[in-house]
Amino acid sequence: MYKSETFSDRLLDWFHKYKRSMPWRETDDPYKIWLSEVMLQQTQVVTVKSYYNKFIERFPTIDSLAAADDDEVLKYWEGLGYYSRVRNFQAGVREVQSEYGGVVPSDGEAFLKLKGVGPYTRGAVMSIAYNLKYPAVDGNVYRVFSRLDDDATDIAKSTARKHFEDKVMTVMPEAAGDFNEALMELGATVCTPKNPICMLCPVQEHCEAFAKGTVAVRPIKSKKINRKSYRYKVLLVVNSNEELLIAQRPKKGLLSGMWQFPMVDEDLGLADIEEMLQMNLHQEEELFHTVTHKFTHLDWHLDVYLYRTIDNAAGEYRFMTRAEKDNYTFPVSMNKIYDYYVEREG
Repeated sequence: MYKSETFSDRLLDWFHKYKRSMPWRETDDPYKIWLSEVMLQQTQVVTVKSYYNKFIERFPTIDSLAAADDDEVLKYWEGLGYYSRVRNFQAGVREVQSEYGGVVPSDGEAFLKLKGVGPYTRGAVMSIAYNLKYPAVDGNVYRVFSRLDDDATDIAKSTARKHFEDKVMTVMPEAAGDFNEALMELGATVCTPKNPICMLCPVQEHCEAFAKGTVAVRPIKSKKINRKSYRYKVLLVVNSNEELLIAQRPKKGLLSGMWQFPMVDEDLGLADIEEMLQMNLHQEEELFHTVTHKFTHLDWHLDVYLYRTIDNAAGEYRFMTRAEKDNYTFPVSMNKIYDYYVEREG
């Protein structure tokens, strides 16, 4: 059983010796730690490092991010995906500036009330930045404790978080921040979902799943509802100046406020497209390109068509030069289309 000082001591000794080098581990600034936790949600460490450094270079303080233009902030997040994260983060930072004098509150309940902050983020920031005893239960921690206890609790159930938070709290030492980081590090590097390296685990002797041979079937996670799939036409409309037609997505919803090439239902015909864009089009070829993009809950299948026009942009649409591309924030799928267009057309 792991409910002893031996467990936490061995885990912490291992962590201090083998922890990976990360820029957010070199600071005790709660703003920067908070940012890192937001970026690390749904994104791998190797990807986050470069984004984190660029973001901090441009927005080094609470005040600088709170005062920044929303579109510029979005641009610095471009490519990371899950854009609601940065919108909520900036909104939370603005609350900190207006309500707490620009200082991230060390009161866990106050921090939890900020925009975009949930139980995991609270636990991570409060423990790492302020060394307060809060559990930070993510997928890594679910997996580690499911195996330690050979626990068959379904982690997809809403009740699982409280169940595993209680487990963490029973063994949390005074070094709360290091302990939470050590658990996450163990899950990310040793107690991995597939092919865990049990022979290198510092707490192997405490692991019931290892003793029983059930590591491969822990944790239990029931399957979610089938993903939805949508197919759209993407319109690459080029004018006589070799500029591309773009439009901004709605301010609410998926990829809100980002820019894209016009995207329509797959069954919309040329006449309807011309009426929608208020311009005459000449189709260059039958099908220019295809792109598939997977979101958390749905898939996009994008059929890309290339058109030429001599007409001006109307309504919500505008033409963009290649030099202006970096002034707009595009989702990954549209960047893939743009890169293919540049490669093909020169």
